[in-house]
Amino acid sequence: MVDFIVRAVMIGIGATVVLDLWGQLLKRTIGWPPTNWAMPGRWLVHLFRGQLVHEDIAKAEPVQNELAIGWAFHYAVGILFAASLLAVWGVGWARNPTFLPALVVGLVTVGCGWFILAPGMGAGIAASKRPNANRIRLMNIIGHIVFAIGLYGTALLTR
Repeated sequence: MVDFIVRAVMIGIGATVVLDLWGQLLKRTIGWPPTNWAMPGRWLVHLFRGQLVHEDIAKAEPVQNELAIGWAFHYAVGILFAASLLAVWGVGWARNPTFLPALVVGLVTVGCGWFILAPGMGAGIAASKRPNANRIRLMNIIGHIVFAIGLYGTALLTR
């Protein structure tokens, strides 16, 4: 169990760092705005207070330390996704990683953003309430593929 937890934490953090580096690259090359992690932090605190869905999370009452909470939430989710990969494919995958399981997890987890986070924050299912919904969806898919590359690459580095 200790091996499982250590590997999930290392692989999840590594993959999330890769995703964050991708976000910085997009910001510098095409001007894609980076995620404002304060908004997921705000959403999470309101969720624990009993409100799952907001009309617009930016208009919800701000909460103390929402940016730090959002960043911690972002990395915790990355660790949870890595743990999911290890739970399905086993810790042995981390010792001898292949890309396909990482890609499956990366693509399946797009659904968490589309069907939980986006609607909860007021963007609608799969960002359907946003004027650039298709671009957001495409960037979500690409981002989760980058996350999958991070899962695989971190597993290779830490095996």
